[in-house]
Amino acid sequence: MKVSRVASVFAAALAAGLIFLPLWWVFASSLRPGNSFVENLTPLSWRAFLPVGGSFANYEVLLDGDFARALLNSFLVAGVTVVLGLAVAVLAAYALAVLNFPGRGYVFVFVILVSMVPFDAIAIPLSGLFSTWRLSDSYAGLILPALANGFAIFVLRQFFLGVPQELLDAAEVDGLGRFGTLLRIVLPLSKPALIGAGLMLFLSQWQAYLWPLLIGTSPGKQLAPIALANLSNLYSVDLGQILAGSFVLSAVPMVLLLFFQRQYTESLSTSGMRG
Repeated sequence: MKVSRVASVFAAALAAGLIFLPLWWVFASSLRPGNSFVENLTPLSWRAFLPVGGSFANYEVLLDGDFARALLNSFLVAGVTVVLGLAVAVLAAYALAVLNFPGRGYVFVFVILVSMVPFDAIAIPLSGLFSTWRLSDSYAGLILPALANGFAIFVLRQFFLGVPQELLDAAEVDGLGRFGTLLRIVLPLSKPALIGAGLMLFLSQWQAYLWPLLIGTSPGKQLAPIALANLSNLYSVDLGQILAGSFVLSAVPMVLLLFFQRQYTESLSTSGMRG
């Protein structure tokens, strides 16, 4: 038993190391000026993974330019999406989990089916509609399509189904009503599911590329992935700055996932308890 446990720990550590190694290489390479990091790639040298003689000059230049404003835009858009998206998902999930109305099962199936359609498949015609509605190049245009997230609704609905019916009945007898029961009974018990759904909403916006490319056309409304892509142009490519930007964009969700790892895992593990 002890040998198997040691082997499991070793395998997990090895897998974690292999997953972390590329990100560490990006960080180490981002500390080198310009494109000098390629000197250690052919042939591959151990120096490629150690930031020997490096500096944070790439990060300083990057955060003094348009990328810093785009990064703030990404935080703003993702933060507003989390707040408003959770409000939409909570109300929809609560209705699908608690309220008995004709066709409730069909509505839930429709939500799941729609969430499986790749957004990129409808992004171009949807951008035409947003242009007609004068929502192009606006924060509202960047945020609105991400508010109704089917997977967030699914996670919350499954968690709400696990709330004991006795608690809901007792709250109704006490006169709380549907909305009061949601606020005072259901939501305090659903913190893991709320965190999991919030992370889904945040990640969907943080890594979005096609929709911000179609909607956020001016430099003032660009998000960080678009600004990162714009660091490469026809006349010059500073891979050091591109790697620095890539590390920043990767580190933010990584830190969030590490900080909320337990709640996020719990929200996913409980999403299949009841149908």
